[in-house]
Amino acid sequence: MPVEGPLRVVREFVNTYDVEKDVEALPDAGDLTAWLRYAGLLDESSTAGDTDLLHARTLREGIRELLISGSAAVLDEAAERVRLRPRFTPDGLDFTADGTPADRALGRLLAIIARAMADGSWQRLKVCDNDTCRWAYYDSSRSGAGRWCSMAVCGNRRKAQAYRNRRRGGEADRKSSGA
Repeated sequence: MPVEGPLRVVREFVNTYDVEKDVEALPDAGDLTAWLRYAGLLDESSTAGDTDLLHARTLREGIRELLISGSAAVLDEAAERVRLRPRFTPDGLDFTADGTPADRALGRLLAIIARAMADGSWQRLKVCDNDTCRWAYYDSSRSGAGRWCSMAVCGNRRKAQAYRNRRRGGEADRKSSGA
C-alpha cells in the first residue's frame, strides 16, 4: 500500500482552511509562522509577515484548485514569484527559492509538489468529491479511485442524497401517472 510521505505536508497545508465549516487555521501572520515551523519549512529564527500570509493563502487555494480541476496557473505564478529553480546535487534533483524566509518555505512546498508529480505520487493526493467538504486527502486505496475524504462521512452523505433523489423521482413519476 502506498504511503503519503512528503505529500502529508501539502495535504495538511491545504487543510488549513476547512471549507465546510469556514474555519481558517491561518488567520494571521503569527499563525502562518507557527504552521510553517511545525511543518519543518521555516526555521525558528524566521517569521512570516502579512504579505507572506496573503501569498500562502493564495497558494493554498491554488493547490486545492489544481487538485480539483487541474489548473496550475496559481502555482506557476507562485513558483515565478519565489524564483523556484532546479538544482542538481550529487543526491539528485533539488529546488531552491528566493525571497523572504516564508517565500522560501512556500518554495519548499512547491518543490514537494514537483517531486510528487515526477514520481507519480501526486495523483494520489485528492480533494473530497463532496462540494461542501473539499478536504484534501491521500488516496491509499489499491485502485487509487477514491472520491471522498471519508467513506463513512462524505461518501455516506453523497449516497444518501442520491437515494433521496431517486425516491423523489419515483414519487414524482407516480404522481404524474395518477398512481
